[in-house]
Amino acid sequence: MTLQQDLFDTLSQVARALGNGHRLALLTRLAQADASVETLASTTGLTVGNASQHLQQLRRAGLVTARRSGKQMIYQLTDERIVTLMELLRQVAETNLAEMERLVGRLFADDDAGEALEAVSKDALLAELKSGRVVLLDVRPEDEYEAGHLPEAINIPLPQLENMLDKLPREREIVAYCRGPYCSLSHEAAQRLRQLGYRIRRFREGYPEWKAAGLPVM
Repeated sequence: MTLQQDLFDTLSQVARALGNGHRLALLTRLAQADASVETLASTTGLTVGNASQHLQQLRRAGLVTARRSGKQMIYQLTDERIVTLMELLRQVAETNLAEMERLVGRLFADDDAGEALEAVSKDALLAELKSGRVVLLDVRPEDEYEAGHLPEAINIPLPQLENMLDKLPREREIVAYCRGPYCSLSHEAAQRLRQLGYRIRRFREGYPEWKAAGLPVM
């Protein structure tokens, strides 16, 4: 059993690397696009030193790699299946941990207000895109959009939303999306646009989950 136990011990390195909320946040950001330590630290609210320490642990577990670009170290996911792994982790936690249900409920507390902010599933969004009934709104920062996005999505980063309303059609329904299931950018965009009279919902997941499902991206 020694060799088998060695295999389990080695496998546990991945589990230990995932066993930290900050590292999960870093992986979520890297699922959007490659990024420098400075960008990752800014996105996740960590100091550069703290982000570097977490990234080293992710690197030792084989979850991220790094390359040098000038004076910066640029990090990226080693394998797109990491997104699927995190999605499974989320599903198991939401199914079996009451605390997850409570926290998700608080994060999107007003989604059921008259179904105005109803979240759209992946299958439903795919069907509506094929029919041409909706317009996609990507509210992530421009660099993340440029690295990859859903087909024909309009990019308006959330801080610029009110200044770029002329890019959004009034006559069609809008579906906003961002980084993933716990990203609040699309939720906030939906709230703002609803107040301005737009018909809008948000995509329940995000760009990484859409891409990991093998659906078309640009």
